[in-house]
Amino acid sequence: MAWSTRELAELAGTTLKTVRHYHRIGLLEEPERAANGYKRYRVKHLVRLLRIRRLADLGVPLSDIPALEESDENAEQTLRALDAELKANIERQQRIREELAVLLRRPDLVDLPAGFAGNAAELSDTERSLLTVYSQALDEPTMAVLRDLHSTPRPPEQDEFDTLPADADEATRQRLAEAYAPVARRQFEEHPGLKDVAMTDALSNQVVLHGLVELYSPAQIDVLQRLNTLLEQTPPTSP
Repeated sequence: MAWSTRELAELAGTTLKTVRHYHRIGLLEEPERAANGYKRYRVKHLVRLLRIRRLADLGVPLSDIPALEESDENAEQTLRALDAELKANIERQQRIREELAVLLRRPDLVDLPAGFAGNAAELSDTERSLLTVYSQALDEPTMAVLRDLHSTPRPPEQDEFDTLPADADEATRQRLAEAYAPVARRQFEEHPGLKDVAMTDALSNQVVLHGLVELYSPAQIDVLQRLNTLLEQTPPTSP
């Protein structure tokens, strides 16, 4: 029994083009040819083609198949690496499904990074925008610290800061900075990762700074600067 290229492809559930591609990259050996020049594929070719298709369906890159077949050790390494990759993909997809489940219940949270749904109702529009910027500019450990921070009760000083009038006088700004200082110190002590905010790169640092300047009023920026000065004078204690 011998088959043509098209028949072999049909038996293996693939295409003529795919069979020719496997020939071209050396995965499938060329068969004998009949007197009329047509290829004559045998059972061994079908078995080989089915093996290639199975490995490809499992996610093994075609370029890795030759090395995988050299030894059991190579095969194990390749398959373990593939298994780890698939596990990571499954975990990622599970996280996405969990996020989608939240968004289906609360479509208004679509503009928030994952993990900040718990106190979304308390967040101002400015905070929502900043968190979105942070999610691209900060590394994941820092975002985890921010998620933890936002899971705690919101201090009243934060509400006052969010609603601070753009024309707030100097005395009001100084009073708010002084009132916020002990709160900020406690936050730094309870969340030490805040001291090591890590931008993904210089451009991200620029984006965050621009975000703060554009989203906060000059009065709010002034309060932040005053607060920073107070924290430098009496830094948070180490945990």
